[in-house]
Amino acid sequence: MASYAAIGPEPDDAEPMSSSTGSLRGRRRGRGKKDIGYSGQASWASSVINLVNTILGAGLLAMPSALSKMGIFLGIFVIAWAGMTSGFGLYLQTRCARYLDRGHVSFAALSQLTYPNLSIIFDAAIAIKCFGVGVSYLIIIGDLMPGVVKGFAPGVGISFLIDRQFWITAFMLIVIPLSFLRRLDSLKYTSIIALCSIAYLVILVVAHYIKGDTLQDRGEVRVFQWAGPVSALAAFPVIVFAYTCHQNMFSILNEIADNSHFRTTSVIGASIGGACSLYILTGITGYLSYGDNIKGNIVSMYPTRTASTVGRLAIVILVMFSYPLQIHPCRASIDACLKWRPRRRSQNESSPSRNTLLTPSKPHGHHGKPNLEMGDIRFAIITTVLIVLSFITAMTVSSLEKVLAYVGSTGSTTISFILPGLFYYKISDPDSAHHQRLIKDEDDEDEYASADAEGYVMSDAHKSRHWRRGLLRNLSLALAIYGVVVMITCLATNTFLVAAH
Repeated sequence: MASYAAIGPEPDDAEPMSSSTGSLRGRRRGRGKKDIGYSGQASWASSVINLVNTILGAGLLAMPSALSKMGIFLGIFVIAWAGMTSGFGLYLQTRCARYLDRGHVSFAALSQLTYPNLSIIFDAAIAIKCFGVGVSYLIIIGDLMPGVVKGFAPGVGISFLIDRQFWITAFMLIVIPLSFLRRLDSLKYTSIIALCSIAYLVILVVAHYIKGDTLQDRGEVRVFQWAGPVSALAAFPVIVFAYTCHQNMFSILNEIADNSHFRTTSVIGASIGGACSLYILTGITGYLSYGDNIKGNIVSMYPTRTASTVGRLAIVILVMFSYPLQIHPCRASIDACLKWRPRRRSQNESSPSRNTLLTPSKPHGHHGKPNLEMGDIRFAIITTVLIVLSFITAMTVSSLEKVLAYVGSTGSTTISFILPGLFYYKISDPDSAHHQRLIKDEDDEDEYASADAEGYVMSDAHKSRHWRRGLLRNLSLALAIYGVVVMITCLATNTFLVAAH
């Protein structure tokens, strides 16, 4: 039987029974008391589209090379394993979101409940990682567009059309307005275009394999053998980081109209499952096309024809529309860093979820103050600074591979594994007042849902739910430990193995 020692008495209502019954019926439909006063507008489909577009990127084209290092059998296993662990991290984020007010869930808000004085480190890691990826997208545009121009117009004599800096500047005119959109759901149409580009790239790789026009350049194909531990370790970060999308998961949870457990879990399943399937399909067909002669980007290996030139243009379109998806969480994390102040916890200090799960309340933020949306001026200044800095960096630096390798090793593992695991482990502590408020609401729901069930034993339901909560909490700690191991492994790989080549 659950214990609610840390919970104070509920406020009296004029009609306590009807109020309680209405609340529980609302929970059964997927919305609880914590949703009162806020409703999301994003559909299930747009949530999946934006999450898939955040996941899929240039990493899709590196899968064949990763399989060449690991062999097909081990490579498929690692791709599936990386998808499962990343999906579990996303699932833990949905569980953590239940402890906070609907519409105000973020890494910063969770930090205030769990590790308030470390929140600036968490948000800084997210901001640096997203900024670095955004810059890499601009660099990819500058590197590929001159080749696209030469592919479509081989004899072009206009010098600026093959200048990388010109194309970076030109595409900034497109991404700047998209970067100033407040809601992630507003990017669903550009994400659809980006997914069309991904579909073309997948079709291009599969078509070349079916056509067999690369067989004369194919090397040895490994099915069960690998290229050795060093090569396999070098390919491991590519696969693990290919699923990083956790920085946008809280925005999706805030904006989705139906935030029930089933709908949010199905968003994760559809997104991770779809990405995993495309990774495996592209990896196998691409690797079988060139064997061990495969390079990092398979599209760059295809002969210079219209189809491959369009493929390069598709990559440009993909990264162009993925750039705003990096600016969105980067801006929120920088805003949280600027608001951060060291503090001491006290028993009388209110928190973002002090009244969330029992009574309707205004959302709270840092130090119990109302958690207001970022002001227009602050929003514009942070966004402008991010765009200008990323533009200057992309114009002056031609390669960020080594920097991104280290940023990815730290930032991606922190966002994907360590933070979701640590947050849920801390906030689901059975002695936590936040957790006891949540389980009381859930147990009340069980009692209502099963009130007419003949022969139902409540103690059995409580035992089962308690066992599942304990298992999930232990698995969350295991995910955080796994994230630390992955971080150390990837940092060691980049420092000692990749740098040595």
